[in-house]
Amino acid sequence: MPASGSAEAGAASGAGSGAGPASEAGRGAVATRPGARDRRLPVLVLVPALVGLALLVLPAVALLVRAPWATLAPRLLSEGVLDALRLSLTSALLATALSLVLGVPLAWLLTTSDGWAAPWRRLLRAVVTVPLVLPPVVGGVALLYLLGRQGLIGRPLDAAFGVTVPFTLGAVVIAQTFVAMPFLVLSVEGALRGVDRGLEAAAASLGASRWYAFRRVTVPLVAPGVAAGAVLCFARALGEFGATITFAGTFPGRTQTLPTSVYLAQQSDPESAVAISLLLLAVGVGVLLLLRDRWLTTGAR
Repeated sequence: MPASGSAEAGAASGAGSGAGPASEAGRGAVATRPGARDRRLPVLVLVPALVGLALLVLPAVALLVRAPWATLAPRLLSEGVLDALRLSLTSALLATALSLVLGVPLAWLLTTSDGWAAPWRRLLRAVVTVPLVLPPVVGGVALLYLLGRQGLIGRPLDAAFGVTVPFTLGAVVIAQTFVAMPFLVLSVEGALRGVDRGLEAAAASLGASRWYAFRRVTVPLVAPGVAAGAVLCFARALGEFGATITFAGTFPGRTQTLPTSVYLAQQSDPESAVAISLLLLAVGVGVLLLLRDRWLTTGAR
């Protein structure tokens, strides 16, 4: 009996020792559960987040619901819409090309650590970002007083060369460039800041000029940022309305773009306005799909 009693006691103690880690693990799991619950969004954050998401998504849903699907193709293939689409694509491509020519050097200027521009970088960056916060219609008025017939530059242009900029295709391109170029500049500036400057120094130590190092070393490294900025610039130029209608007007076949077509159609043919809006929405979604890899990569970092 004592032996059996000691055996039972040993078994009990063994069982107790075996159950100890399990019970401790269980207590640890229980202890981590409140932490897991704490990581979930509180209601006071989740509710406004969902309301904000609905505010962004539901307008697009309303367009899809309201769309005249039965007559969508004929409306989009009408002569007026095709002319506006052709003009919009042409002007947006020209504005993107002009933004690349002017914006990439400007972004490089914003990231330089020496030279005359170094002390003025903050002011230059503020100037570059002004069109992002300025109402587009104000930008159009400013361009009109700059390049109009009585404008600061427009008057001497008209007097000396007979050149009139407003209400032309050139005016559309200038207005789109004014509004869209900051997107490209800021994107390229961010890419340039991520480049290892030691590579340029190494190229210089091997005898490469500064321009050669920029062209053969820096540009290939920032090419993804340049491409992303160009896509954003194109999309913004394609959707520009306020500065365009103020500075270039809305003459069919000459300055009437897709956004101005939406504005005019909304007054006389709302269903055509919805159809054109869907076309612009599709372009916006296409831009998101083009940039998804870059955004996902950035988020993963």
